[in-house]
Amino acid sequence: MRISVLLDPFRWLGRSALDTAAQIGQWGGLGLQTLRGFQRVDIWGRLLLGQMAKIGLDSVPIALFIASFTGVVMALQASYTFTGAVPLYFVGTLVGKTMILELGPVLTGLALSGRVGANIAAELGTMRVTEQIDALETLAYDPVAYLVVPRVLAGILMVPVVVVLASAVGITAGWGTSLYLLDMSTPEFMKGLRLFFDDWDVKFAVIKSLSFGLTITSIGCFFGFTTRGGAEGVGLSTTRAVVVSSMVILVLDAFWAATLL
Repeated sequence: MRISVLLDPFRWLGRSALDTAAQIGQWGGLGLQTLRGFQRVDIWGRLLLGQMAKIGLDSVPIALFIASFTGVVMALQASYTFTGAVPLYFVGTLVGKTMILELGPVLTGLALSGRVGANIAAELGTMRVTEQIDALETLAYDPVAYLVVPRVLAGILMVPVVVVLASAVGITAGWGTSLYLLDMSTPEFMKGLRLFFDDWDVKFAVIKSLSFGLTITSIGCFFGFTTRGGAEGVGLSTTRAVVVSSMVILVLDAFWAATLL
């Protein structure tokens, strides 16, 4: 009896590892179906603009809200840290570098994993439990080309746009904070902003945001497609989509930093 209790954690780890491996395999299978679905332009082409507006334009307010206050906080904290030791124009350097390289893409990605990923998982999960996806399959209508492809493509196209816009607004908010709360001048802030700026910083942010857009939409679609168990299953799939996409975003953030910087 005692030995059985001691082995329980290992059994749990084994089951969790097998379940995770199975889900990764299913996710890969859906990815292959999505690649094949790109050929059906007649199905997803007319849906793409609507999904771009839903995923991209509708996400702008929350992204700008987060970026604005992040820029304000970064400027204030930089001023507090640099007091008496580092020239104050380095506030512009810290705000610019941090917003472009890290906080702009990552905070926007995490926010969109909650707004976009949860929406996709709930929408497709509801369609699955109400057998609407099964009806599409019965009618020989490719559900992946109809439901997954336009969402994934819209995420890849629009998330970088939202990230770049959010980063620009965050830097602008940091500049405004420096002017009105830190008694800096615009030339001082711009001096720091240009000091270590590199075009590669923007390219790096775009590369990260492309992978974030793919992650958020593909994981949301996967958990929506694999939903089981009615309303409770929809809620569970929505939660899993947000949690898993957030974790993958943080892993990708570390991966791109290690490989590209």
